[in-house]
Amino acid sequence: MAKKCMLTTIDNPFDPFEQFTSWLLFDEEKGYHSCSYLGRIARTSDQLSDEENDLEVERAIDEIVRYDFRNIYKKVTRDAVAI
Repeated sequence: MAKKCMLTTIDNPFDPFEQFTSWLLFDEEKGYHSCSYLGRIARTSDQLSDEENDLEVERAIDEIVRYDFRNIYKKVTRDAVAI
């Protein structure tokens, strides 16, 4: 079973998987703009498969967390449900 990864901050009380709208509003209000940040780091492409893009997003999240000098970002994961 594959896993899905998302980037969040340590102070965001909302679950980005289950409460994405509330999570995004909190994130933007605080000025983090995590989705935009991740979009700048992840090298996704229409040329890649969904699995390859998911791996690239996870790599980018790991990179953001690794170089986070403010120590505010964290990676959250969930098992992906097969459709």
